[in-house]
Amino acid sequence: MVAHVKTPLAVEAAGVTYTYQEGTRALEDVDFAVQSGEFVAMLASNGSGKTTLIKVLIGLLKPEKGTVKINGADLKRLSRNELCRQVGLVLQNPVDQLFGATVEEDVAYGPRNLGLDESEVQRRVTEALELVAAGDLRGRAIHHLSFGEQKRVSMAGILAMQPSILILDEPTAGLDPAGEAMMMRLLNYLNRRFRITVILATHSVDLLPLFADRIYVLRRGRVLKEGPADAIFCDHEMIDEACLRLPYIADLLHKMKQYDGVPINGLPLTIGEARMRLLELIPENLIGKHHEGPDS
Repeated sequence: MVAHVKTPLAVEAAGVTYTYQEGTRALEDVDFAVQSGEFVAMLASNGSGKTTLIKVLIGLLKPEKGTVKINGADLKRLSRNELCRQVGLVLQNPVDQLFGATVEEDVAYGPRNLGLDESEVQRRVTEALELVAAGDLRGRAIHHLSFGEQKRVSMAGILAMQPSILILDEPTAGLDPAGEAMMMRLLNYLNRRFRITVILATHSVDLLPLFADRIYVLRRGRVLKEGPADAIFCDHEMIDEACLRLPYIADLLHKMKQYDGVPINGLPLTIGEARMRLLELIPENLIGKHHEGPDS
């Protein structure tokens, strides 16, 4: 009989509570767990504690109560170097993260700090910049980059450290729709191709059903609900309580169902799902006529 060894969670926070010095209780008995290779989102309106939870997960803030483990190890026992090798943090504002004179110098900073030889440093810089489609920016000065380029270069600097866990605070904030879609596709690629664990804090709901395995909803420092996208967005009372909204496509079909009596099956969360549900309402003979030629 083969004994099954339980794989440690990539990130595990148990009973975490944190209060700022001025008395604001930012987190209250929060449990948060992410399996290795998962894509998990923290969904919350501003001021709900998601950024505080991120800071606790990476050791920038020490909780007054509760524990945090990274890949099974107590966070308190990990050195800063050990933590940086395992966990990469991408900040909301890339200006807070970029400080090298050029893109190459900035991306190389982390690997050099790990004590890697220069050939390995340069290999990682090249690989990381190619991953974020920024290879042509290598020699550019940081202050000459657009906001979207700064976002990608800050991501490259973290990827060059080759962490197994990637934590991002509002990675799509300030990006146009094309930039937002590109960022989410990149995170999805890193997660699916390299099995990097992705933890994403956001209040943007529209793309989550396409990418997130599970979603945690936070409100006033507490976890309101956790589960897959369909379970989260079908709970309309909880969404209202969290001061969030449904994805646009789901909101439209929910209103058609609620106010117009359209008998839509379930609550589609993506355009593809919506198309299938709406096609179910159209008689097959009409669909057939739509596909017939003009002389039929």
